[in-house]
Amino acid sequence: MKMSAARESIGFIGVGFMGQGMAANLVAKGFPLTVMGHRNRKPVEELVAAGAVEARTPADLARRSSIIFLCVTGSAQVEEVLKGENGIVAGARPGTVVVDCSTSDPTVTVRLAAELEEAGLHLADAPLGGTPAQAALGQLSAMIGASPEVFARIRPACEAWAQKIVHLGPVGDGHKMKLINNFLSMGYAAIYAEALTLGQKIGITPQTFDSVIRGSRMDCGFYQTFMQYVLERDRDAHKFTLVNALKDVRYLEGVANAAGVANPIGNAVKNSYATAVASGRGGDYVPMISDWIAGLNGVSLAGKG
Repeated sequence: MKMSAARESIGFIGVGFMGQGMAANLVAKGFPLTVMGHRNRKPVEELVAAGAVEARTPADLARRSSIIFLCVTGSAQVEEVLKGENGIVAGARPGTVVVDCSTSDPTVTVRLAAELEEAGLHLADAPLGGTPAQAALGQLSAMIGASPEVFARIRPACEAWAQKIVHLGPVGDGHKMKLINNFLSMGYAAIYAEALTLGQKIGITPQTFDSVIRGSRMDCGFYQTFMQYVLERDRDAHKFTLVNALKDVRYLEGVANAAGVANPIGNAVKNSYATAVASGRGGDYVPMISDWIAGLNGVSLAGKG
């Protein structure tokens, strides 16, 4: 397990909205970096221009790396990258640490960790808090599940892109906390959307609504990026899709079911996203759920009401 932090070679798979900023910070802070993209070539080309090396397969990337960050959609994609043909397991050297920064199903995370340990590899979960803009600035938060030894190894690399790092406990705890965190944030979004819709219907415009909430005890960073879309129509205020939000609250539902916990509010939040996604709005970003809920009720939140 022992390896000097300065000599860790980093691999990064998934340089999308969040991953590109994280990877750019790793390069800027002197970590040898190998990246692998997916559909969008632009982030890969920018990272290579900054000093990264591109790998064609996860196995190739694993051969070059001692710590590998994954920033993909969820558990299915993580498992494929790890165990698929030319996957990480096929190329990784014993002692390699894989850090899953995705929002994944904790039960799958724990199972994969056990499978990797049998292969001489280690898994940590380090889901993220923050926005793509914060990722670019190195100001994300990380909720980490890992053994103390693995945590000590990955912390210097995580500090390249994270401003706040919390070691919660063993593998899986990061993803458990992330699902609870996303239940709160996606729940806020669903509540904001209904509140704004009701307000507009009864003569309280989004601008008036915001004049009361902003700066009050109900204000927060999530509220501000949500309202940046509502008030300014800034599509990029919070680049997190409704289909990914639905995936997360569905994972939460599964965890609650397995734990025997009744979660009627979580179920209601899930259905707010499920109806939007089922109606073809899955590619919209989370603050845009406000338009979906408003439209169902025959009002619009756009413009100066």
